[in-house]
Amino acid sequence: MKLGAQQLADVVTLPAPRRYTHFVRQVAENGEVWGLYRDGWALAKTDDGTLVFAMWPASEFADLCAEFEWDGYEPQSFPLDDLMTDLLPQLEEDGVLPGIFYTPGERGLTPTIYMLRVDLERELNG
Repeated sequence: MKLGAQQLADVVTLPAPRRYTHFVRQVAENGEVWGLYRDGWALAKTDDGTLVFAMWPASEFADLCAEFEWDGYEPQSFPLDDLMTDLLPQLEEDGVLPGIFYTPGERGLTPTIYMLRVDLERELNG
């Protein structure tokens, strides 16, 4: 599904908690998650230095950040199943937080891995 400029702008300007809800719904519906990749996945840091793995619900949202925060990175998708079974356990083991729906002007939410897993499972089973 290709997003129009107005739809993109409408979602990007939502407050972070509403973007998080949008992420959970879209990822559950589409079965895929988007990150930014260039010789490795794009990572950010919290104010205390904790690493954050950035994720988006669609390539267009990731691409907005590739032009600013992560110049040279390309949007790349991976299946929701991989997120749930492989990536989230690996992030937890490595002490990396999920970073949900960054925008060029604002950080995304950094829920606990448990919270993200529960919210996605609730949406999938809803």
